[in-house]
Amino acid sequence: MNEDSEDNEDRDRSGAGFCGISQADEGAKFMDGLIGQILRFGVVGTIATVIDVGVYTICCNLIGIPYLISGTMGFVASIVISYFMNMRFVFKGKEGESKLKEFTIFTVLSIFGLGLNELILYICVDGIYLHWQWIQTIVALKAANVLAKLFATGIVMFYNFISRKMFLEDRG
Repeated sequence: MNEDSEDNEDRDRSGAGFCGISQADEGAKFMDGLIGQILRFGVVGTIATVIDVGVYTICCNLIGIPYLISGTMGFVASIVISYFMNMRFVFKGKEGESKLKEFTIFTVLSIFGLGLNELILYICVDGIYLHWQWIQTIVALKAANVLAKLFATGIVMFYNFISRKMFLEDRG
């Protein structure tokens, strides 16, 4: 056995992988990189959505608060939770930025996201579905509403990630 093969065996036993980087290091880099950030953003977004829908459902269906007020309450609750979770687990805030300013920017970006969501829903349902008869023959209105919401959610999720990364994250 020559010296090179002994070195390779020692490196293999030590857990070092390709170019001396262990699989654990590769996993950590993956979760710290953009893909990991997107995955964490997805988890936080899912939790915020559950809170939004949960507060809405409790307020509207159990307590009897009108649906528009319940919707606002769910949205506000989800923004607060989403802010804390995003700034803790997803984005590294700008050094020296006050939390009030950071939360204000987060809220303004979220309100723009809500407006974008509503615009996409309106275009999909009122603008397209209700005016294109051939679509109505293959998709029921309730299904069109859900499909429009899923489409809008996907677009707004992309907007939310990019805008928060641009305006809230420390680039240093």
